[in-house]
Amino acid sequence: MPSARLSPRLSSPAGCRQTEWSQMPEAFIELRAITKRFSGVCALDALSLTINKGEIHCLAGENGSGKSTVIKVMAGVYQPDGGEILINGAPVRALTPIEAVRRNIQVIYQDFSLFGNLTVAENLALCGELQQKRKLADWKRIRAIGRQALDRLGVDIDLEVDVERLPTSSRQIVAIARALMSDAKLLIMDEPTTALTGREVDALFRIVKDIQAQGIAVLFVSHKMREMLEISERLTVIRNGRTVIDGPTSAFDESAVTRHMTGLDILSEGYAWAGSPEAVPRLEVRGLSLPGAFEDLSLAIRPGEIVGLSGLLGSGRTEFALSLFGMMPPAAGQVLVDGAQIAPRSVQDAIAEGITYVPEDRLTEGLFLTQSIDRNILATSYERLAPRGVIDRAKAAMQSAGMIKAMQIATPTGEKPVGQLSGGNAQRVVLARWLLTDAKVLILNGPTVGVDVGSKAEIHRKIRELASAHGLAVLMISDDVLELVQNTNRIVLMHRGRFVDDLPTATVSEQSINDLLKSFT
Repeated sequence: MPSARLSPRLSSPAGCRQTEWSQMPEAFIELRAITKRFSGVCALDALSLTINKGEIHCLAGENGSGKSTVIKVMAGVYQPDGGEILINGAPVRALTPIEAVRRNIQVIYQDFSLFGNLTVAENLALCGELQQKRKLADWKRIRAIGRQALDRLGVDIDLEVDVERLPTSSRQIVAIARALMSDAKLLIMDEPTTALTGREVDALFRIVKDIQAQGIAVLFVSHKMREMLEISERLTVIRNGRTVIDGPTSAFDESAVTRHMTGLDILSEGYAWAGSPEAVPRLEVRGLSLPGAFEDLSLAIRPGEIVGLSGLLGSGRTEFALSLFGMMPPAAGQVLVDGAQIAPRSVQDAIAEGITYVPEDRLTEGLFLTQSIDRNILATSYERLAPRGVIDRAKAAMQSAGMIKAMQIATPTGEKPVGQLSGGNAQRVVLARWLLTDAKVLILNGPTVGVDVGSKAEIHRKIRELASAHGLAVLMISDDVLELVQNTNRIVLMHRGRFVDDLPTATVSEQSINDLLKSFT
């Protein structure tokens, strides 16, 4: 598919706002008709991308669209099979990782590539110390280098603390500061807001704007539409390894970006609960308390309800979820399922009572990455499948295949390692696992973190279907306020270990919820 570029002479696509460009900017890097294949699979198909000097440019696309491959081509990790790369207008024949750094290109990957057991100052000074082949450490000089790097961003982080002890937002700032020490002219940020709260995203955006003011271009790689529209000046959307459209961000709205990313129009109507407020709660907590985490929490969720839970970092919401799942047993209060009091003192207790939990970090807490999709789906069902100690393999295979089909998990076989799945498909595997149990309560902690817009819509649809068709009580915990507004019938706000608001989504907006969250101090 040929790329489409917006210009003053072209009409904007449906759903976009028309804009004008006052002058042609100067390009820093150009990818022209780049092709990249892996074992016969075409990851990039004549893709073109131009990043101008000093601009904030967003590269958008679903998981599997080719975003990561584009990053690695610009970083010199992958050599293209076809096409041309130009930097400052001159063709580059062999762009290696070292050559990319020499040409002032820096990449901040999702894992930040920091040394967790070294201090902030050591992480910031290490590259320079190695380049200069210093044999002895001058700690005064190392601290001065670290302080200078952080001062450039206008931030204050303890230079003596080990990086592994820092929150995600601070580790990201250290990674940015280190990248800028190499006189970067292009800073590529790969999904930089995945693990950040709303306030942390705001702080990151301020830093990105300051970087731009220093004449540095920033490529912001993301699938979060609201954020990409807020931070970027130009936007390129890719799908299936091809450039679909590019142009000034002011020419797009969310529906247009979604349509270009997925090829579909995704509806965003709210969730309408059809149950009765007089029904016996499927899940009820009364006066639940855990010293140091939360205090005197009371909440009722009835069959078919999807209740949202949000709050600032440290509000106690995850501890509350883990308490219900038996991982952090409460010190006081009551938990009831279908009106009967239970006491989940372990995960096994919670599962036996029908309480299930999908963790925020599915890769380290929710999946056995080296094991097959089948084994991950059946992980909580083997005891039921082997009443006499011998697994009924035919029944197990049938149940796993049924869940793969029902959850629309994109895989040619259940024997494929689950670690090879995209984020959206991996999340469906976790959901499928719990559906094979006698689930009554489904707790979702960040259900679509790291999932692209198309998969996110499918996961939301499946959650709604499970709640309404099976009468599950769903507690959806999320920092994405829009996700809660569109997919729950009530939103509970938590602050300093207490529930402070319980709001019907029919009467609130994303902005009003965000305003309430920002008012918490």
